[in-house]
Amino acid sequence: MTNRKDDHIKYALKYQAPYNSFDDIELIHCSLPSYNLAEIDLTTHFAGRDWNFPFYINAMTGGSAKAGQVNRKLAQVAAATGILMVTGSYSAALKNVHPDSFDFREEFPNLLLATNIGIDKPVELGRKAIEQMEPLFLQVHVNLMQELLMPEGEREFRSWKKNLESYATELNAPIILKEVGFGMDEKTVRFAISKGIKTFDISGRGGTSFAYIENQRGGNRDYLNEWGQTTGRALLNLKALTDEVEILASGGVRHPLDMIKCFVLGAKTVGLSRIVLELVETHSVEEVIAIINGWKDDLRLIMCSLDCRTIKDLKQVDYILYGKLAAAVKKV
Repeated sequence: MTNRKDDHIKYALKYQAPYNSFDDIELIHCSLPSYNLAEIDLTTHFAGRDWNFPFYINAMTGGSAKAGQVNRKLAQVAAATGILMVTGSYSAALKNVHPDSFDFREEFPNLLLATNIGIDKPVELGRKAIEQMEPLFLQVHVNLMQELLMPEGEREFRSWKKNLESYATELNAPIILKEVGFGMDEKTVRFAISKGIKTFDISGRGGTSFAYIENQRGGNRDYLNEWGQTTGRALLNLKALTDEVEILASGGVRHPLDMIKCFVLGAKTVGLSRIVLELVETHSVEEVIAIINGWKDDLRLIMCSLDCRTIKDLKQVDYILYGKLAAAVKKV
């Protein structure tokens, strides 16, 4: 029997999303910029601290030997480029299942590291994760459809809202509420705000599909592979809240132009999953480091072409919606 974490890696690399909402967003070019390229500032702020770059390696894996090999390469890339890395769910380590597959700061002391845990886990386990990992923040992920499709998934959900309140009020690390590719809705965000959550990774459809992954593992409901809202749609749904809370975007982000579109729609930063996983599986670590450092340069040049000096300035950029995204907005 294969390890579930290894299955996730295998099927995440195999899946190709049939639609990406970022392709339905066109940004309006500026012909006369106000800034020199060297003046463009990539810094951003979320989860209680400043960050030098507005993208990070999002939670993916941990809890197996293969996952440890992947995480070590991701950690090496993150440390060399100065970007944040978030580990996959730490619950495996709390069960003493390959705990060495999560933390590589001894080898890479400059690594910026955060971790992740499921909302089904009681706050005591979240506290243990913080004590053991000392992360820069703790992601608490909500993965309802994945659990429903997972043959060995959870079937009891009444505790989730109470757990969320406990995570928000009882722990001494910044908490980020994170979806896992189904798109976080406004009602969920507003409820979480009422319980004290201030930062949200809306993680929409368009990248890794955990519905597809679990159906490949035996869920047998392929008609739900494209369940949820796209990242673009989720960001548009939450635009009115971007001055009130911190919105982080992930799900189907492929390159710097997709990142910029997230910032235009109000995101503070962008989490990258499948694209970085694919890179470290198909390129040398040195090549991936060069690619990611190149992305920093690409972000600056796109921002210059939009006459924006800072990430915050991008919220004022005009854009045009096409196709499915435009049709969805018109229905509201």
